[in-house]
Amino acid sequence: MSAITKTVVATGATSGIGFEAIKQLLFQSQPYNFILGARDLKTATDAYNALKYDNSKHTVTIFPLELSNMKSVKTFAQKSLEKLGPSPIDYLMLNAGTAMTKKVTGTGPHGSKWIEPYLVNHLSQHYLLHLLRPKLEQSKSRIVAVSSGAVRMVKDPSTLENEMLAAKETDKGVYPATKFIQLLGTHWWRRQLQGTCQVVAVSPGLIPNTGLARGSDMKIPDNLPDAKSVPEGAQSVLRAFTRDDIPEDPEQIFLTSWGEWWPKDVYGLTLDKNLQDKWSPSQADIEKEEDVIA
Repeated sequence: MSAITKTVVATGATSGIGFEAIKQLLFQSQPYNFILGARDLKTATDAYNALKYDNSKHTVTIFPLELSNMKSVKTFAQKSLEKLGPSPIDYLMLNAGTAMTKKVTGTGPHGSKWIEPYLVNHLSQHYLLHLLRPKLEQSKSRIVAVSSGAVRMVKDPSTLENEMLAAKETDKGVYPATKFIQLLGTHWWRRQLQGTCQVVAVSPGLIPNTGLARGSDMKIPDNLPDAKSVPEGAQSVLRAFTRDDIPEDPEQIFLTSWGEWWPKDVYGLTLDKNLQDKWSPSQADIEKEEDVIA
């Protein structure tokens, strides 16, 4: 008897860890249907075609997705739902991320008041969850948010808003702050979807050779003792797809790259429910603020 095809919808799967994770799944015996978002459609399509995977077993559909533009996010969600039809979403992988350096220009991309790293690393994927929510709940999906140990670098959450606003200057690196906010949102979704979907945050580990640092001054040396390869990072992410030992405590949400569930005190500042609510705007609020036509 043939295995039932599993469907994966993913962001950040056209290079680095995300691409490697999908690549590893494409060479498994389990059949998959992938729906992926890509900024550069041709480059992504060529990269997947070059894998020469078994397309009698797997399907790969790539739609345009510009995560700094909420209108693009909405179009991607609509196209994904049309493609899915009655089929479920088994896994939603939110892997897209950038460590781009903050540029103070007065406004962010497409007239947003927010900087691009915040839009890409958090708001766009939070908005995508809103748009897919009915399908996710119907499917009882597992949602995997690719996080980072860098969340521990945030010591004072009261500074986050100024760091995210395009019009405010800051001399701080914004990547840890955006990942901290992303984890706040992951907690929020775990609360919202409790009883219907499984929501997990996972760290791929310290991975030097990814495209994460494009457009930034951030460099990760190859010779750090804790550094992992891109394939190892992808394996860490994929473990979050299948782990069946998710802690009963709904706040213990974070799977480490070495396969343990992090104690809550490691990311204790993200457990503040008021802070989670603040950084988890509604679909209507996002569409109003980002000028997305309903």
